[in-house]
Amino acid sequence: MADDNKSPVQLVPAQKANERTKNRERQLSIYEYEEKYVRRQNARGARFLIGLLAGVIGVFVGWCLFSFTMQLWNVHPYAGYAAAAVSVIAFVLVYILPLAKILRSDYFITNVSAAHAGSARRHNRRVRRSVAEKMTDFHNSVDGAGWYDGKLMNDLQTALRTGDDALIKTTLTALYQGKVKKTAKDIIFRCALKSAAFSTVSQSSRTDALLVAVVNLQMIKDIVFLYGFRPSDTRLVKIFGAVVRNSLVAFGLGSLQIGNAVVKTMGDAAVGIPFLGSAISAIVDSSIQGLTNGTLTAVIGFQTIRYLSREYHLQNILDGIEVAETQEELEDACAQIKDELRRRPARVRQGA
Repeated sequence: MADDNKSPVQLVPAQKANERTKNRERQLSIYEYEEKYVRRQNARGARFLIGLLAGVIGVFVGWCLFSFTMQLWNVHPYAGYAAAAVSVIAFVLVYILPLAKILRSDYFITNVSAAHAGSARRHNRRVRRSVAEKMTDFHNSVDGAGWYDGKLMNDLQTALRTGDDALIKTTLTALYQGKVKKTAKDIIFRCALKSAAFSTVSQSSRTDALLVAVVNLQMIKDIVFLYGFRPSDTRLVKIFGAVVRNSLVAFGLGSLQIGNAVVKTMGDAAVGIPFLGSAISAIVDSSIQGLTNGTLTAVIGFQTIRYLSREYHLQNILDGIEVAETQEELEDACAQIKDELRRRPARVRQGA
């Protein structure tokens, strides 16, 4: 009897908060979702800006490669021919291919009204399945990559084989919250170190700008490939804009002011120590460009992760909402009325 009177296990405050959050999200109606998460966006303008910013990055990378080619051409024409061929190949490898892989990736539709929520959910369901297939193909074909959790990948393969959409969604959620996020941070750290090291070693502003743009674009491509989908168009505009900004900073627009400010601050702090102030100024002045570019590269990486995590979270919420298929219901009703009207004259003739 004593056991029967025991109260159920109490959840700790954090667990209670998580349960309340999940319950609130499950109980949202489509109209509440629209009011809470949907923002007015210019989809056509976003696509135009993506093309514009991608073009700016391409022109910048092409101009840097062309400058190197002309420098070698001035040394010797044959060296210029060789540099031109290498530049064309490099342009395709470091700009065209990463950009194409980013833009051709799927993305979730989350900024939708009640009228289009049903089609968005069906689109997102297809994207989840496509993401799961890409992950399993990569996991099975590349040994030792270590990008994904082995046990969860087995669950994902089972879900794909059985067509279990709910298991696909829960497994992807666990992957994104665990190993995928850790792998993405490793990619960001590695690319930030590359950007900083290249900027510190290089003695040319054009070389700095080229390498920073290439590393940033490669990092975004790797993160998108890791997650299996890309940010939406409006988010991608902000990311590409940040790449342009980083390239300009690497070229010297703005980095000089940042460097001088840091040097002045550290030099003033060490003014009382003989020779130390000038030594610190020399060291910081030579490394501030690398520190700035490495930090800005990391900012782009974490911004990309944040956008991807938010849009996956929103499509999860949207998937759990009861959506009235208004357009489909109207079409079905019209079809039923048409069938009924076709049958009625026949019934009248049979009765007569």
